[in-house]
Order: sequence, then structure tokens, then C-alpha cells
Amino acid sequence: MNRREIKIVQETFGKAATLGDKVPEIFYQELFAIDPTLKKMFRGNMKSQGRKLLTALTMVVNNLEHTDVIVPAAEKLAVKHIDYGVTERHYTFVGNALLRTLKKGLGDEFTPEVRNAWISAYQLLADVMRAAAYPKQRLADNA
Repeated sequence: MNRREIKIVQETFGKAATLGDKVPEIFYQELFAIDPTLKKMFRGNMKSQGRKLLTALTMVVNNLEHTDVIVPAAEKLAVKHIDYGVTERHYTFVGNALLRTLKKGLGDEFTPEVRNAWISAYQLLADVMRAAAYPKQRLADNA
């Protein structure tokens, strides 16, 4: 990611975050619309889950210039998600749900430039998480 993309992601996240609990609510609606079978992975309180999502997003967005902070946390989270049944393909669903959430939350401010910056940010995160969770898969893909 370049500095411009980081700035865009951080500024637009700040705007989206003003929606509060609405952000995770929209996100999970979008995620379950993409793949309704994912609902079974979420057995706990969804408000609590939403707060966890916002906390994780905030940490990532605030540290986009400090990947040394993001990478270890993302790797740990990715390995933990295996126990919940998360597979590689779910990262695509989450990315799409995130983009849909931002589009709804930002409205006209969700420009192609904003979309591309968020894609770069999410790709960075998803690549780290996939590599940590599925290292053998990565080795096979690169063979």
C-alpha cells in the first residue's frame, strides 16, 4: 500500500466508524447474504462479535503504516479462525462484505479510488492471514 491509499482508508474508516454499531450490523447482513451457511459459525452474541470486528478493524486501519504490529496479530487471529471452520474461500466473502458495507456506509463518498484503497488494505491483511492459516496450501500453490 502506498501513503495515499493508507490515508484514504484511514479517513474513510473514520467516517464509517461514526455509524457505530450499524457498521458490524451491515457487515454481517452482507456476509450472510453472500453465504448464508456462515451464520452457523457465529454462535455467540452478535453485538459482542460486532465490537470485536470493529476493534480488529480499528487496529488494522490505525497501523497500516506499521505492518510489524498488524502481521503478528493477524497471523494469530487467522490460526484461531481455523477452529471456527474458516476456510480460504471465506476471506473472499469477508472482503466482498466489507466493500459492500463501506459502499452502504459511505454512499457517494465510496468512489473508485476509495474502493481500490480498501481492496489494497484488505488484500494485505487477507494474504497475511491466509499464509498463516494455510501454509501448506501456499507452498503447494507456489510449487
